[in-house]
Amino acid sequence: MRVLIVEDDTAIADELTEGLLRERFEVSRAATGEAALGAPLPDVVLLDLRLPDIDGYTVCRRLRERSQVPIIMVSAKGDEIDRVLGLELGADDYIVKPFGLRELVARIRAVTRRSHPRQAQAAPLRAGNLSIDVRARRAYLGAVEVELTPKEFDVLSRLALEPGAVVSRQQLLAEVWDTHWYGPTKMIDVHVASIRKKLGAPEWIEAVRGVGFRLCVPE
Repeated sequence: MRVLIVEDDTAIADELTEGLLRERFEVSRAATGEAALGAPLPDVVLLDLRLPDIDGYTVCRRLRERSQVPIIMVSAKGDEIDRVLGLELGADDYIVKPFGLRELVARIRAVTRRSHPRQAQAAPLRAGNLSIDVRARRAYLGAVEVELTPKEFDVLSRLALEPGAVVSRQQLLAEVWDTHWYGPTKMIDVHVASIRKKLGAPEWIEAVRGVGFRLCVPE
């Protein structure tokens, strides 16, 4: 698996590189945002927020405009607003410094695992004029493709497995993110809001207060 480390602190980048190489990852590095944007696309990006030229949020947004590569933001800032902003811009996960190598490796494996189909379904998932091809990881409204981030696709496809049924926040955290995630559940709301916007109507996903969400077909 190819990992791109976007980090301008050489000591931190060296430590991450050494640890990931021990875990048998292929590692490439970029010390600036522009270098990261010009690098060959890896299987996952570890993106520091504080870079000498452009900030990590801008790098994330520009990467997401052209690619669905899984992105894990790495930052010393652990406030909820920072996490939410990163997720709104298309990041798949957010890890706060300092962190252990085992946690990082688990998160890398989680986001890359969830960027591939969980199962090879013969028929697409359907709800009204919404069609989801799980194998190809594509969603369509009628004949128009809906551009989703990897996490948005996973959230939508999970809800589409049981249209009309309520899927709890705990289920979404366990199945779309990782069972060991202890961050704020606000990230679910961020992804749901983005999916609603891309589907063109908030009625597609109904929030059930205190429980979770369900997929509904707008009238």
